[in-house]
Amino acid sequence: MKIKLLILLSFISTMAFAQTHENPFYSNGKIYVVVTVISIIFTGIVVYLITLDRRLKKTEKELKDKP
Repeated sequence: MKIKLLILLSFISTMAFAQTHENPFYSNGKIYVVVTVISIIFTGIVVYLITLDRRLKKTEKELKDKP
């Protein structure tokens, strides 16, 4: 589910950035580089938050199980 949402958001961002041909990034073909970099950064943030959430849950469980 999360992967599908990520793919959907990346396609939406691609369409939002490449609406006109007058954009200098689009005319040079660099729009794809910009979208790729933004997607990589967003993916990194999402992965970081997921791993942080898992670590927090594990720590909370350990603290809860301690007498």
